[in-house]
Amino acid sequence: MSEHQVTLLDGGMSRELERLGAPFRQPEWSALALIETPEIVQQAHEVFIRSGSEVITTNSYALVPFHIGETRFKHEALTLAQKAGQMARQAVEATQTHAQVAGSLPPLFGSYRPDLYQADRVDEIAAPLIQGLSAFVDFWLIETQSLIAEATAIKASIDRFSDRSKPVWVSFTLEDSEPVEQPVIRSGETVAQAVRALAEQNVGAILFNCCQPETIEDAIDVARNTLAELGKSDIQLGAYANAFAPQKKDAAANEEIDEIRADMTPPAYVAWAQKWCRQGASLIGGCCGIGAAHISELHQHLKS
Repeated sequence: MSEHQVTLLDGGMSRELERLGAPFRQPEWSALALIETPEIVQQAHEVFIRSGSEVITTNSYALVPFHIGETRFKHEALTLAQKAGQMARQAVEATQTHAQVAGSLPPLFGSYRPDLYQADRVDEIAAPLIQGLSAFVDFWLIETQSLIAEATAIKASIDRFSDRSKPVWVSFTLEDSEPVEQPVIRSGETVAQAVRALAEQNVGAILFNCCQPETIEDAIDVARNTLAELGKSDIQLGAYANAFAPQKKDAAANEEIDEIRADMTPPAYVAWAQKWCRQGASLIGGCCGIGAAHISELHQHLKS
């Protein structure tokens, strides 16, 4: 175990929603539950809180045209983002805990697809999400970022469309389909480059998510050393891996329903988390396929 205090995040919402009986299909993915059964979204948040999560993330990841379509996004993005924030806040109130709510700001043009990035549409897509979530969240989580330019552009949108009073965390997804000489995000840009770029934006934390746990170890080392070189050791580090098999380089996340690795049991995941903690990570959770049982096991070993 590490000598620093660990904050437990939640796990992957989509599989927990499916487990609880929410509608679950592509292309809407986790947005479908918010549209048709928002009460199950709140229930999923409550399950994670009761499993030990100290931070829950709003179910706003799929509220982008890539998933819900251009027409629905244009007419409903703001109200759906408000609903996502409301379900998370109600879960905190229902459990009578001090869990914090992270406002999820996802890849705006599709997960794992830096090639689809459109700089001229960032504000158009980010603004209704930021405005809808703002009243309900304690801080922002720009997550599963594959491209430095998109992460910094979303950070700029937060500065434009919110009051700038809330911390911003940024989480990158790492290339995990083939061996690499040094850890890189899915655009091919290095982790060191990504950390330098976001450290300049004065973010509160840099994390790595939605990739295999095997890839995260080296990335945390690079991030920690880069922050030390920059004199930015106050920026927290974190990790929340997925339980998927390696994704092909040309694959898009959430294009189909992926198989979960049989070896990624709660005890196995704890072993990875303990490594990350020893390396200096203080924010630990799970992404796709990492469920409430994993969070409960993390709580038992990292918090008790």
